[in-house]
Amino acid sequence: MIHLFNGFQNPFGGSERETLDLYRLLSADQQARLWATSSRVSDELMRQFPIHRVSLAKRDVPDGGTYVFLGAHWRNKIWPYLIRRPRRLIYVFNTFHPKIIALTTGMPRLLGWPDAELVLISDFQKRMLQVEGVVHPSPIDIGRFSPWPARWDRPFTVGRLSRDTADKHHADDAALYEALLADGVAVRIQGGMPLKDKLTPHPQLELLPQGQFAAEQFLPTLDVFYYRTGSHVETFGRVVFEAMACGLPVVCHSHGGYADHIIHGENGFLFETTQQAAQILAELKADPALRADVGRKARQTVERLFSPQALQQRLDFYRR
Repeated sequence: MIHLFNGFQNPFGGSERETLDLYRLLSADQQARLWATSSRVSDELMRQFPIHRVSLAKRDVPDGGTYVFLGAHWRNKIWPYLIRRPRRLIYVFNTFHPKIIALTTGMPRLLGWPDAELVLISDFQKRMLQVEGVVHPSPIDIGRFSPWPARWDRPFTVGRLSRDTADKHHADDAALYEALLADGVAVRIQGGMPLKDKLTPHPQLELLPQGQFAAEQFLPTLDVFYYRTGSHVETFGRVVFEAMACGLPVVCHSHGGYADHIIHGENGFLFETTQQAAQILAELKADPALRADVGRKARQTVERLFSPQALQQRLDFYRR
């Protein structure tokens, strides 16, 4: 049995989606179970998926096998001391907090558990943390995402998708969006509620709350996917790869895990400054053929990254 642990607090959270996609893949031919480690587990996720709450009173607890913690920690909890020892312990680490790694990987000695095997989700993260571990890109069901035919009955549209948190937005992007709107570009942002007081209302501006549309429905309505965050640094950036799966040219700040997979000018674009971003977006607006070519290569990139062979190799790590 493979037990997958996550807080399951946010239906739109990256670690939640990562856990559910890994469960989908593993449970196709392996016994797997989902466990919520947080008392603030999402009711919506509990309704949609077979997620168990750890309950000592009801004896609903993990019973050995392989324990996989994804973006969740077993520190400061009683139940790990009272359940069966796992055969293997895997910790999928998806942030930049080396102190949490040190604390969490030290806990097995107190519990009498096996040493934690560390999984990182990007080479960028591994370089930043300077730790040892295997690298597995966060699994994505790219079959959900597909390119849509180009539409000529609407303005050229730039947009992005994220959670509704301020740290997902860069302070300089409001001015960039204003400039795009002034140039006749439509701007469409899901997860854009933090920008409501920063942007002047405009007929071609849409700020949507997180989750209003499924990612596979929202992303193909764009011509270009633009992405830069604020204090939050993406260790991987699932949404960038979902946009690439939709055949979109992506224009992203160069500091993030996704940058390892983007070859500037070939399957996407990377920038350092707002001026560079504006220039790239202007070139894409003026050149539909460039958009189509880069978008096609973006799709090919994710098809290789999440090919059946690549996925099986990563899944074999958990099945050992």
